[in-house]
Amino acid sequence: MADRESGGCCRCCFSFIITLGLTSLFMWLSLRADNPKCTIKHFYLPVLDKTLNDSKNSSLIFELKLDNGNKDKGIYYDPINLTFYDNPNRSRLLGNFTIPGFRQGQNKKAKRIETLQVNTSLATARVSPNGSAVFRVDMATKLRFRIMFWKTKRHNLILSTSVEVDEHGAIPQRYQKKGFRLKSAAPEHGGGCALMGLLVGFMVLVLLNFR
Repeated sequence: MADRESGGCCRCCFSFIITLGLTSLFMWLSLRADNPKCTIKHFYLPVLDKTLNDSKNSSLIFELKLDNGNKDKGIYYDPINLTFYDNPNRSRLLGNFTIPGFRQGQNKKAKRIETLQVNTSLATARVSPNGSAVFRVDMATKLRFRIMFWKTKRHNLILSTSVEVDEHGAIPQRYQKKGFRLKSAAPEHGGGCALMGLLVGFMVLVLLNFR
């Protein structure tokens, strides 16, 4: 009789642990949010376009694409600061631009096409004999995610990429479809995924032992 009661108590405890673990897993899956994918889709320096021969044009025209892949979470952007350098090592500043903050809906894409004035002497100094050049773009902002009826706290999003242009001062055709993805130098945070994996593995073992 005592053994039966002890066995029943153990089953209840394990059932509670499994239920708690599954609840935690589902909550984690529903609350986790992915950062948007940010890409430079268009980058044009008329001063480098050999077909124009316009040495006085100091414009830089660029397009920033922001892709919110979260199907049930909106994103609130603080002002997005973009900094342009004359080479990947950030040694000299070409110019900078700030995009005002905005809200992006669930599973939506946004495009921002902007123009700024840059240091043309630095830009032309980077051109190689074949007319190509490589520049650096840094992006910094803060994000909040809207999950159901509440917003998360702000967290930093700091990204960068190198952008190549051809003799026309634009992104080469082979890169125009994908553009240049802005990425973070920080390592991916896999602690949460590992913890959930261990929890699921533990629950599976428990279920197998009690079959």
